[in-house]
Amino acid sequence: MARNFGMRDFGYLPCVTMTDYSSGMWKICLAVAFFVLIPVSSLAEGPATISKKIDSAFVQQTFGDQFTLLTNVAPVFGDLDGDGVEDVVIAARCKNPMLDQAEHNYRVVDPYYEYFGYGDPRITTTFSEGDPAQRGLVALIIHGAGPDAWRSAKPKAKYVIVNLPYKGLSVRKMDLGKKKGVIEALYVEEAGDLGQSSAVFFDVKKLRYRYVPMGGDMQ
Repeated sequence: MARNFGMRDFGYLPCVTMTDYSSGMWKICLAVAFFVLIPVSSLAEGPATISKKIDSAFVQQTFGDQFTLLTNVAPVFGDLDGDGVEDVVIAARCKNPMLDQAEHNYRVVDPYYEYFGYGDPRITTTFSEGDPAQRGLVALIIHGAGPDAWRSAKPKAKYVIVNLPYKGLSVRKMDLGKKKGVIEALYVEEAGDLGQSSAVFFDVKKLRYRYVPMGGDMQ
């Protein structure tokens, strides 16, 4: 005779009915779904929240330990080289901008003194600045590359602008005329009592930054 063990209590195993089994499996499925859905949702949101904080550590990692972030002038963003990728300009101070340019792959430029006929930063970085507030002042520019833009581990280019007498920076539209059109440029609120302003824009053909005085107060 065939024996039916389906509902028999063996003493050491709990007796499980079909109803209990179905209920248990439903709870297990809910638990598994919960733990599966949470990581997937988190991963989906992850890339949108990834960002590289602009602080002294970022500045020194990107340009070297000669540089210190200025906290009283906020970083500004725009497309300075017109390639459709976001760039960043960071206010900083530097002890010796020429020291780490080979190791950190940046270019030191001086469009301010170049405008007045002295464009070699190997010479102009040795000029003595009388105003302590302007001493060692630099503007760090990162041209972005790829989907990470200026945050990229390998940006398109990096520049250190020296001797630019700024107390405020912003990115604004600049009209270069019919041939070159409207571009984005770095506008400079210059230090001093005269309230002078100027612009620094990227010359795409010559791959260099140029300085242009803008006259009176930007206000």
